Amino acid sequence: MNQVHQPLFSHLVELRRCILRAFVAILLVFLILVYFANDIYTLLAEPLLRQLPEGGTMIATGVATPFLTPMKLTLIVSFFLAIPYILYQVWAFIAAGLYKNEKRLIAPLVFSSALLFYAGAAFAYFVVFPLAFGFFTKMAPTGVTIATDIASYLDFVLGLFIAFGIAFEIPIVTIIICWTGMMTPKALASKRPYVIVIVFVVGMLLTPPDIISQTLLAIPMWLLFEVGLFFARFYVRIPKEESGVQLNDRY
Repeated sequence: MNQVHQPLFSHLVELRRCILRAFVAILLVFLILVYFANDIYTLLAEPLLRQLPEGGTMIATGVATPFLTPMKLTLIVSFFLAIPYILYQVWAFIAAGLYKNEKRLIAPLVFSSALLFYAGAAFAYFVVFPLAFGFFTKMAPTGVTIATDIASYLDFVLGLFIAFGIAFEIPIVTIIICWTGMMTPKALASKRPYVIVIVFVVGMLLTPPDIISQTLLAIPMWLLFEVGLFFARFYVRIPKEESGVQLNDRY
């Protein structure tokens, strides 16, 4: 009985250790950044501030908002910066239960997914935000003064960061579809016209209602699909009897 329960208990202890390490990493990054909380918020607000009319400013409508909003942003930034270490902890926990060939296949996916998420967030900040805020400020009715609340702005841009970060995971999704055997790369390539329509629909939903912003998101998503399709050829699942995978491949 103990021989059955001991491995489960050991896994739970190891899981708790990994979670604690991840929390400690986030806390350490937060303590380093908290002194610069207001500067970090100013950097985040820069794309909107550049588009405001001369003399325009942002406002805080809550009593504690000027303090809590930069703190909230700093905590989120700490999490984003700690993601590589968090993924390393996740990987250290699950790797023990994988075969050698599975480790070789999954490790690049885990860490490239983090890089793609960062790329999506950077694309949103440097390309989409200037276009989106330029559009919104120009479309303001006559006599309306634009004074965005800092908490509302933070929620808005965080939503876009997450949306674009997930959208840039297309290569990972494409590879997983082929690796799990749901579709072959050739079959997936035959769906290309549908994929193009879908990425333009997604671009329409995630960007301001103008064709330029929509195209700026749709084309990178399509190219990411093609990148995923290219690498999916190396992730096609091979039947075990052909690959010669044995149980003793674990270590």
